[in-house]
Amino acid sequence: MSSKDNNQDWRLFHEEMADVKPLQHNRVAARKPPPPPRPLQREQDERQVMDELMDPPDPAEIETGEELLYFREGLQRRVRRQLRRGQFPPTAWLDLHGMTSLQARRAVAEFLQRCRKERHRCVRIIHGKGKRSSNHGPVLKRKVDYWLRQRDEVLAFCSALPSDGGTGAAYVLLRLER
Repeated sequence: MSSKDNNQDWRLFHEEMADVKPLQHNRVAARKPPPPPRPLQREQDERQVMDELMDPPDPAEIETGEELLYFREGLQRRVRRQLRRGQFPPTAWLDLHGMTSLQARRAVAEFLQRCRKERHRCVRIIHGKGKRSSNHGPVLKRKVDYWLRQRDEVLAFCSALPSDGGTGAAYVLLRLER
């Protein structure tokens, strides 16, 4: 390459660069900083807690340890929930207040047999809360729990809603005779 060609190249280069303004710094423009991280899961959990506080849970979904609760295997979850919510209105009831254990056992057996024959689907047994029992707790309540579990015609039972006696009574779902 001759010096003449070299000079011509420089001249062309300078002509092309005549309108270019030199940079005032040698750094690249920084991008906008990302937003600070947010704890999305914690925010979601806190919203859920607030929603639950504003909408209290269904009393049928809360267990206090005093409830009677038994479901025969294979019973649908929907039926369980309906029974606990009192959505099967009891069509017959038995009150065991003032009975001895022996009297109560006979009364329960006869009552369940009669109800099954009369095709009652859901019944209520009032066993009491055992407030007048000694320090051993509610006698009839524990025995009713045991007796009902032994009966083939009993599909499920649970403590009643407060309006029907609460933990002093039980809804009993019966298998109907064919």
